[in-house]
Amino acid sequence: MARIQPLDLDVVAPSIKLAFENHVAAYHAKITNMKATLGCSQTAFETYMQWYPLYEEVKQITGERLACLYAYAVSYASDCPLCTTFFRKIIIDAGEQPENFEVNAQEQCLLTFGSAIAKNKGLITDEIFDAVRSVYTDEQMVVLIAFAGQMIATNIFNNVIETEIDDYLNPYLPTQQKVL
Repeated sequence: MARIQPLDLDVVAPSIKLAFENHVAAYHAKITNMKATLGCSQTAFETYMQWYPLYEEVKQITGERLACLYAYAVSYASDCPLCTTFFRKIIIDAGEQPENFEVNAQEQCLLTFGSAIAKNKGLITDEIFDAVRSVYTDEQMVVLIAFAGQMIATNIFNNVIETEIDDYLNPYLPTQQKVL
């Protein structure tokens, strides 16, 4: 059971209801258990929902598939069951298996980078940083690093409150994970 229960969507304050409606309309997204819990504070909800425009920038830099794999790598390394399962769903629905997806050497560098940021609290080796830096501009690096930080913040939020995995994600729960 979650340490903090999500808001009942039928009885939320009008300002939160409007924030939820705007979010759903803008991103064609669900109000998940995490979002309904964040709704306890409109500021917290709006802050964490900045993940969406940042993720769009990552997709512009890397492409949709690699952006998803990057978010998965960060979430997996953060030991976040909810976010890992969310990205497993996207990977599986795209026709791949998280335990067996294929990446090239350049893509693997980015996944290693994201995993290292999460595992090592941002303290990564020059070798890992330089491998990614050789591919991306300063602006792109800032977006990728900021996104990893936003993803980690989301992972931490969910881990601290033990957010319950939404029912629609249950078929995507991992049985085993690919080591990144």
